[in-house]
Amino acid sequence: MSRNARILVAIAAVLMATAYIFPLWRISLIAPQYPEGLGMLIRINNIVGIKEMDLRSINGLNHYIGMKEIVPESIPELRFMPLLLGAAIVTGIGVAALARKWLLVGWAAALALLMAAGLVDFWKWGYDYGHTLDPHAIISIPGMSYQPPIIGSKQLLNFTATSWPDVGGWALIVATALVAAAVYLSLFPKKPTTS
Repeated sequence: MSRNARILVAIAAVLMATAYIFPLWRISLIAPQYPEGLGMLIRINNIVGIKEMDLRSINGLNHYIGMKEIVPESIPELRFMPLLLGAAIVTGIGVAALARKWLLVGWAAALALLMAAGLVDFWKWGYDYGHTLDPHAIISIPGMSYQPPIIGSKQLLNFTATSWPDVGGWALIVATALVAAAVYLSLFPKKPTTS
């Protein structure tokens, strides 16, 4: 590994650590009756409201349409995500220190799989919450589902649901790009120019 690739990997590992401080994802809901909006912040080990009572309000609204209550303690991913990310960070620091190309490629592949699995799991979580509805709910609209988008905005009845990475999520995206750049620099080193 080149010196530049090692620096990129070390910076990526430090950036990944910010996910322990900042939220990974933000889901916002805006409707005429909630012009100030409601929202959730998905952290590496918890889900909280953007404002203090938002999660309780969202769960109250979800009850009317038959969605399950969002209970962070019942979501197993929130227990093991901190461990997986910690392992990825420690391994990344080891890759930068040992400077072996094959270790970098293996770590980058594992990291890509971990990130892809996280996004798929997030989609499945949203699908389950949005499609598994109580048929005896107070408001039941045949054929209606309430899955928020992973990225972007979507109309759900009179709510506009918007979902984007938050600071921790953007840090992971940038870290992933740095790791990809380190792999590129290692696999395709710049040839010295001859004069």
